[in-house]
Amino acid sequence: MTEKLKENELILGPRIPQELWEKEKKRFLIPSIIMILAAFILFISIFLPYWKLTLFAPQYPDGLEATMYVNRLSGDIQEIDGLNHYIGMKPMGEAAVLERTLSIFMIAGLILLIVGTLFVHSPFALFLCIPAILYPAFFLADLYFWMRTFGMNLDSNAPLSNAIEPFVPPLFGEGKIAQFLTVASWEIGLYMSFAASILIIVGLYYHRKAYKPLIVGSNSN
Repeated sequence: MTEKLKENELILGPRIPQELWEKEKKRFLIPSIIMILAAFILFISIFLPYWKLTLFAPQYPDGLEATMYVNRLSGDIQEIDGLNHYIGMKPMGEAAVLERTLSIFMIAGLILLIVGTLFVHSPFALFLCIPAILYPAFFLADLYFWMRTFGMNLDSNAPLSNAIEPFVPPLFGEGKIAQFLTVASWEIGLYMSFAASILIIVGLYYHRKAYKPLIVGSNSN
């Protein structure tokens, strides 16, 4: 039984003595509040756009827009797919199907891991947070993978296949493909996920500041 308690303490860390909690409550509340805020911001990002592509063509001088959420695409998808057909690019909806299907469950899992740090008072909290910290980078890397896959594998039988060289559409900023101009922008949902990552790092700093003295004291005993 004692061995099991030691193993649990190794993962969960030492408990806060009641007298210390009453004396220094703020010290232990700060990392918890920051982590809860990070989890809340990440949750809200689910409902907001992460990325937007605006395509300008001679027949669409006002531009066509495709907006990406974590689990769906919205906007002028059919019109853009129609233009992409001429250069041999696959429909946008065929990209990242698995990612969009699982995205809500994945983010929910990240949120649970963040909230889990409220009950873990050891360096193990860092490992719980790593997936959430890296999540925005993973989103952009996955988006780049699909953009590159679609842009570098054009259908050679497309009407304009001879006029277009394989290309990689930009993740951010302007890009030109034949007579088409694309403008890619990061949207509020993605910025919120970055904000959540920054808050998690700050929260881990205060987490360490709050609980390291307890761990040191526990080990010395």
